[in-house]
Amino acid sequence: MKPRIDRGLSTLNILIVKLSSLGDVVHAMPAVQDLLARVPGAQVDWVVERGFAPLVERCQGVRAVIPCDLRRWSRSPLAATTRSEWRTFRRALRERRYDAVLDLQGLTKSALVARAARIAEGGKRYALANRTDGAGYEAPTRWVADVAVTVVPRTDAVERSRRLCAAALGYDIPPAMHYGLRAVASPPQGGRPCIAFVHGTSREDKCWPVASWIALGRRLLAQGFDVCLPHGNDAERARGEAIAAALGPAAHVWPRLDLGALTDRLAGCAGVIGVDSGLSHIAVALDLAHVQIYNFDTAWRTGPAAPRQRSVFASPTPSLDMVWHAWEQVRAAA
Repeated sequence: MKPRIDRGLSTLNILIVKLSSLGDVVHAMPAVQDLLARVPGAQVDWVVERGFAPLVERCQGVRAVIPCDLRRWSRSPLAATTRSEWRTFRRALRERRYDAVLDLQGLTKSALVARAARIAEGGKRYALANRTDGAGYEAPTRWVADVAVTVVPRTDAVERSRRLCAAALGYDIPPAMHYGLRAVASPPQGGRPCIAFVHGTSREDKCWPVASWIALGRRLLAQGFDVCLPHGNDAERARGEAIAAALGPAAHVWPRLDLGALTDRLAGCAGVIGVDSGLSHIAVALDLAHVQIYNFDTAWRTGPAAPRQRSVFASPTPSLDMVWHAWEQVRAAA
């Protein structure tokens, strides 16, 4: 199918609005790769929360990352600092006129950003027309859009963005999926191949028991692996230190890193085992050997599906043996 926007070799300015959270940002990357492959002359800019900007800067083909601080601004919307920073952000957002603005978030805050962007002559704003199962959605995204795209409700997180972009710009989705996430692999800290444990997540009810992490770590150490423990806050650091203390010197608690450096660290690992977390989704994007642990039946929407990656679900939580069996399957496919 010929794309709806096609100016031959001339530049097409396209703005992606996907602000947060970490997993959602990763899930939007394949849509960008589709768009670049299918729309001649496309130049893609991306608006994202500042904390996730180092990751988006590593997404192949993104020309400019426009960081914002909507989460922080929302806590003090009338403050002089907020108003000043919003004006600075709005100027950066409006430096270019866009032929297409694609709101892949579907929330009021993303609609606000889409509305603030400048549209080129003949350009349009596109957004979701409906909620998809298990995803957030707010009506203003549809009201702001010039074109609202209907997506089948039972659509996973990656496919939702891919289908919206394809329908908006009028191309067929490529058969192969690529994230385009670039990394420079850091060597393992202890010299031996390392398996990263993504033990932290935004919700406590998504976590896996510390005793299970320790038992899993002992099995991996017996196979000649080290264990690496990233963290993003003090509570996660404390959990990582408890796991490392039980496993001994072959377990390494990483320092707190920005997302760019953390992506490089993960890329140097022999594999990742993690809960439903943004870092686990980065492991998927890097095509690492990976097992993702789910306490809720949501793996169909956000879990990996590649041969080198497996999702494990059980309630209240998967057993050690379930996770270990999935890891052995992943290792065999690597």
